[in-house]
Amino acid sequence: MGNIEKFDSIASQYDGAERIKVAKIISDTIRPYLINGKLKTVIDYGCGTGLVGMNLLDDFHSILFIDASANMVEQVKAKIEKSACTTADAICIDLVTACPADLHADYIIVAQTLLHIKEIDLILSRLLSVLNKGGHLLIIDFDKNDQVVSDDVHNGFHQEELISTVKKIGFTKAASKTFYHGKKMFMKQDASLFILDAEK
Repeated sequence: MGNIEKFDSIASQYDGAERIKVAKIISDTIRPYLINGKLKTVIDYGCGTGLVGMNLLDDFHSILFIDASANMVEQVKAKIEKSACTTADAICIDLVTACPADLHADYIIVAQTLLHIKEIDLILSRLLSVLNKGGHLLIIDFDKNDQVVSDDVHNGFHQEELISTVKKIGFTKAASKTFYHGKKMFMKQDASLFILDAEK
């Protein structure tokens, strides 16, 4: 899992109409979870081409896009430059392999990214360490889907199991809900998306 080479190869063609539509739904779902967002910093981790985070530029004091794919990061940088936004930046880091000590944020968004990461406990621990005290991790991903069979991704997550995992790792509170159902959106299977809010 990780699929970095794959994402490098598709970065320039990634922004299809369906992905743009779902990203808008995700960003609209995130907004009600933000508390004094314009005073807060956010990391969009596993940002891809920035489809979700770019919709939230005006909702935060600053936003840092992070992805393990250098080509995806280049796409985000081009969008930031085009937008003339001075409170956004993008860097290429894989937090599974390295976590800079000076990396901190009030919110971390992980949208349709966790399913690509094999080391779930490790990445959640790293994200916990990056969050400021009282900060929030917002995970958006697919509900468990037995119709999806792949060696490249997890076939979704049971929400209660993921809540148990984030609490075990050290988050103090966590809650989740399913917010979207779509046709053929997960490995060509019908699927649903959930949002999980975990507080440090």
